[in-house]
Amino acid sequence: MRISVLDIRNHSFPRRIGGYDREEVDNFLRMIAEDYEAVLRDAQAQRDQVLKLEVRVEDLASNEAILQQTLTTAQRLSDELKRTAVKEAEVLVGGAEVKAEKILDAAHRRAARLAEDIREMKLLRTRLGAAVRAAIQTHLDLLEGLTKGGEDEPELEGRIAHFASSPRMAKTETEA
Repeated sequence: MRISVLDIRNHSFPRRIGGYDREEVDNFLRMIAEDYEAVLRDAQAQRDQVLKLEVRVEDLASNEAILQQTLTTAQRLSDELKRTAVKEAEVLVGGAEVKAEKILDAAHRRAARLAEDIREMKLLRTRLGAAVRAAIQTHLDLLEGLTKGGEDEPELEGRIAHFASSPRMAKTETEA
């Protein structure tokens, strides 16, 4: 059973002869009641404070859970962004490699064409040199035949006819 402040203030002691001094007992009870009242107020204030702190702890625990979820989500998004960036980089590198391969292949084909063109030009130069030598030799032979006189005229006329019928000579005559 709890004693209230009012119980302490209103309590009266039976009177006896030669008993306690009534005023001193009343003053003592008043002091006890005041101290008891202060203790009860402090206890109530402490209970109120404990309730407030419990509510605050629950809020903080709730916030902690939310923060944990947020951190987990942020970590997952970060990992996904990394994976996406790596995939995009791989695609870009792959595309660059394919493009480089195409450029390299085109360069090899062009180099092969140029080598073939060079080979054909060398062959054409050799043929042209041989044709020019043959033409010069024919002209020298003609000049030699003209300077000797008419000794070899039938042979010379055959060579001239052969020279005039050659395709190179026909081109020269049609161009003229």
